[in-house]
Amino acid sequence: MRLNENTVICGDKVILVPYRSVLIILKTYHDWMKSPELLELTASEPLSLEEEYDMQRKWHTDEDKLTFILLARSSNLPSSSHSLLNPSQLPSCRMIGDVNMFLPDGPTGDGECEIMIAAPSDRGKGFAGEALRLFLAYATSSLSMRPQQLIARIGRSNAPSIKLFESLGFGVSKVVEVFDEVELRWGHEPDQAESTAVTDELGYSIPEGIIGVYDPRDGTA
Repeated sequence: MRLNENTVICGDKVILVPYRSVLIILKTYHDWMKSPELLELTASEPLSLEEEYDMQRKWHTDEDKLTFILLARSSNLPSSSHSLLNPSQLPSCRMIGDVNMFLPDGPTGDGECEIMIAAPSDRGKGFAGEALRLFLAYATSSLSMRPQQLIARIGRSNAPSIKLFESLGFGVSKVVEVFDEVELRWGHEPDQAESTAVTDELGYSIPEGIIGVYDPRDGTA
């Protein structure tokens, strides 16, 4: 999606940058997706490096996909997330995953959210939670979506991911037996009567001053 092609979002633990057609990103992503575990968790098929380039170009122009690459904030950088980084500082931050939203029916329909932290050693450190909060706040404000349009589809055996989304206010809305997965929707409470309204607010937002213009001249993305 062209919406975020020049956007960088700085958090305390993670930095969100555009998915750009630069070798370091595509090669790293290609190496990640050789993992049978990640292929299963993301329901993906292995791609050649050239296919990765084609995928990036498609994701850049398609208006039904919003994605950011996740960088771990380097310990050498200022700790405050309320000030933007100089683009020259980004190459010191390593790639750790990505976060996406699929909008098959556009911003008036449901937005399916996904997050991937590639290396097991990077999981359980708070990267995914912060990245999702920043991403969902940005996506809903930029696309004018209601939080209740946010969903996630997760394999029933993937307890850590289910727990992560539940911690952000999502609740299981249905079980899809044929795919052995659950669908979670923001604000959904299984025991809540259908007529009972839920809040229209996510409950978290992006602090002022941490969204900046991404400079494609730096070497990271």
